[in-house]
Amino acid sequence: MNTQQRLDGTDAQILLALSAEPRATVVALAERLGLSRNTVQARLAKMERGSALGAFERRITPSALGYPLTAFVTARVDQHRLAEVSTALAGIAEVVEVFGLSGDTDLLVRVVAADAEDLYRVAGRILDIPGIERTTTALAMRELVPHRLTPLLRRADTSGDRRHHPGHR
Repeated sequence: MNTQQRLDGTDAQILLALSAEPRATVVALAERLGLSRNTVQARLAKMERGSALGAFERRITPSALGYPLTAFVTARVDQHRLAEVSTALAGIAEVVEVFGLSGDTDLLVRVVAADAEDLYRVAGRILDIPGIERTTTALAMRELVPHRLTPLLRRADTSGDRRHHPGHR
């Protein structure tokens, strides 16, 4: 169950400004938004503690590390072995995300690979995990909508003042 505190409009303004200028200092953010330095600093600290801000590694592209292929592996799992399967998947470096699903498929596993042969190897490692009953692999041909939260941040920004947000029309 998610008990994370919900962000308010001021938090959204700070995150939008930070998204537009990721290297901005707390002082620069405060000036840009018309907030006190202490307010910005306290809210950023609260968001970090509350897990509202994700890991920096999310910004690193796998292709920059030599893994240009992305694939999605769906898996059916023996439910009694789900914890064991999750641990084994976390032990495969090329597995970058795993989601538990409802419905006929139990897991959605996002993997990266250097080439088709590497993908074949990774898919085989996943299938070899005790508790994995069946897998299907689909190669991502291209990313049509990249990971994004800016539209949701804009919706959460209740200030109505869009001047602070570059790119807003």
